[in-house]
Amino acid sequence: MSALEFIVEPNTQPASDDQRAQTMANPGFGQYFSDHMAIATWTKNDGWHDARITAFGPLELSPATSVFHYAQTIFEGMKAYRHPDDSIHLFRPEANAARFAKSARRLALPELPESAFLDSIKALVELDQAWVPSGGETSLYLRPFMFGSDPFLGVRPSAQVTYCAIASPAGSYFSGGVKPVRIWLSEEYTRAAPGGTGAAKTGGNYAASLLAQAEAIENGCDQVAFLDAIEKKWVEELGGMNLYFVLDDNSVVTPELSGTILEGVTRDSILKLVTDLGHPVTERKISVDEWRDGAASGRIREVFACGTAAVITPVASLKWKDGEVQVADGNGGAVTAAVRSALLDVQYGRAADPHNWMTKVC
Repeated sequence: MSALEFIVEPNTQPASDDQRAQTMANPGFGQYFSDHMAIATWTKNDGWHDARITAFGPLELSPATSVFHYAQTIFEGMKAYRHPDDSIHLFRPEANAARFAKSARRLALPELPESAFLDSIKALVELDQAWVPSGGETSLYLRPFMFGSDPFLGVRPSAQVTYCAIASPAGSYFSGGVKPVRIWLSEEYTRAAPGGTGAAKTGGNYAASLLAQAEAIENGCDQVAFLDAIEKKWVEELGGMNLYFVLDDNSVVTPELSGTILEGVTRDSILKLVTDLGHPVTERKISVDEWRDGAASGRIREVFACGTAAVITPVASLKWKDGEVQVADGNGGAVTAAVRSALLDVQYGRAADPHNWMTKVC
């Protein structure tokens, strides 16, 4: 047991069975929330305290709260899955706990003990287990986050911090279901720079991607791809997902971690799954010219994006202001499909778990 214990305070006005069933029938993504949330406070003088699992509801914050002004905030994304025997499992929660601590260090936030992070998530899922959907690719999406909550306008690390975790029943991340996506190449904007916060899961990285994402939508694309900030030559990641490339010799390549790319839990899992499926896999630099020329010549047979929310999504084409290149027939490929199936089968309890990735909650 961690030194920080989350006390359970059940919601006295939870959603009725009918209300919950209506929500779960078509949950979408990130629109509806379960009955409870985890919350804890840290102060410079007292450390972590007042840890509770309590009713989901608004947070009362001063207009001077530091996060509003200096964006000192981090978050995680993870899921709980209902298995065929009705048990509920988390996927690699220890990896999320470790990354949360790493992000906290980079944002000058106090580290929540990894054991306390895990306890809070498990307690929240167990209490709200009725909100874990079943069937299809549904799950309970979990969003732990932390922010500077000190009502103070001075530029310094916040002397008060709030940790919170909320839960949302989720269907497919893409409203139209899984289909190949078109990618817009951002040639003007960059997501992160060396020495910056690219490897941390912090809100500012996503805020920086939104204008480029809007540009992608305006150009008929679903997602935006970013290049490195120095040479504007090397492929890094999408606005919210990592990238993989399947070559014509059956090998698989993904951009190497450079300090500006988020170390995705799904990305790391795919490195192992691709190897399990018999494909050589390499982490190295990939230039945008290699992507364009490789797709045109057939050297690159498949491209796919990956992340917790979207799982694995095939990439149909790359578009930029002067042109567009399609990847193979634009419909995805066999390797992408096999990796996606292997990952989902483990997550949903349909296959063996050789890497011990799943943690049973209840």
